[in-house]
Amino acid sequence: MFTGIITDLGKVRERAPGAVTRLVIETRYDTAAIDLGASVACNGVCLSVVEKGSGWLAFEASNETLDVTTLGGWQVGTKVNLERALRLGDELGGHLVSGHVDGVGTIKSMRQDGGSVRLTVSAPKTLARFIAPKGSIAMDGVSLTVNEVAGVDFGVNLIPITLEATNLGSAHAGDRVNLEIDMMARYLARLTEKEPA
Repeated sequence: MFTGIITDLGKVRERAPGAVTRLVIETRYDTAAIDLGASVACNGVCLSVVEKGSGWLAFEASNETLDVTTLGGWQVGTKVNLERALRLGDELGGHLVSGHVDGVGTIKSMRQDGGSVRLTVSAPKTLARFIAPKGSIAMDGVSLTVNEVAGVDFGVNLIPITLEATNLGSAHAGDRVNLEIDMMARYLARLTEKEPA
């Protein structure tokens, strides 16, 4: 489990395709304190550490992960939002995030809004019903509050610290982003579904 509060902005150092794709990500984390097998959210995708060294962590991604997230488009130099898994007793500053991406959205527009940047994002149609005004959503692993919803489009604001501490600060209209809907919305929708006949 994660909170959507990004604690490091890493960068892809190496990408090696194969039966599974190996991704090496540069980080400022103290990698000596991270166990092999530990979960790290990488742009919102929960990946397991398979190797590590001073200043880097290695992960393996299956074809399924590459197909249903933005990881398939990562190249050397891609900036990656990183968050280590929650420990019991940690502060829950964002919202509960599982690291299981529900779909990929597209940034439709970006504009200045006072001291923040306002984004309009298009979500896949299958996810739109789970996104509610003033609800939470994780975008590339970042916990954000939804401003408004119009069909498949929704709006969020990025405050200066989010722009500085995450890869969303260098985002552009047309960029694809990993989306994870709020798990409470998912379960509420499931509970209200009609049972199959």
